[in-house]
Amino acid sequence: MTPQSPTSPPETEPVQQVQWVLKGRCYKLGHDVPHPGGVVPNLIIIGRHFDAADIIPRLFEETDPGFHTRCRPGDIIVAGRNFGMGPKMNGYIAMQALGLGLVCESMPFLGYRAAIGCGLKVMTDCASVLDICDMGDELEVDFRNGFFINHTRDIRREYPPLPDGLLEIVALGGNSGWLKQWWAAQHHQENQA
Repeated sequence: MTPQSPTSPPETEPVQQVQWVLKGRCYKLGHDVPHPGGVVPNLIIIGRHFDAADIIPRLFEETDPGFHTRCRPGDIIVAGRNFGMGPKMNGYIAMQALGLGLVCESMPFLGYRAAIGCGLKVMTDCASVLDICDMGDELEVDFRNGFFINHTRDIRREYPPLPDGLLEIVALGGNSGWLKQWWAAQHHQENQA
């Protein structure tokens, strides 16, 4: 293996480095949880707050007051149909910063796109997931391979994993991380020419 020059991008495989399996407690929400007024208060969206430190204290404030004081990295948000209605990303920024994962029965395309764009680990199209867990159950979720395990109830399911085409975006922390890597690669190619 030849040494890299100072202008060479690092030889990394970000998809491999990410911890795709989260182990933590279940935070169960219902169906039709909107982004504004459900995931975060509307004033966070209207105020254009995009700094995780500003959003975290308000995360799930209207659906689960005090959530941010009880959650810990690895915990899993489990929701039903139509989670995060509205094409906003504020709440996903906070969820990703806290090291949480999201498993839901469905979510609108624009919400899914926003969550992936923030680098949040998400599994959607998880039929009847609300029926197999309760608040506080110990869960293990493999977002890369689609495995969902409820250790409290000894239930295992296989759901659609994160698509291969989106793994790199999530591994790099979302769109901004992906763009930084792309820009570095472009700059490297220009320097090599």
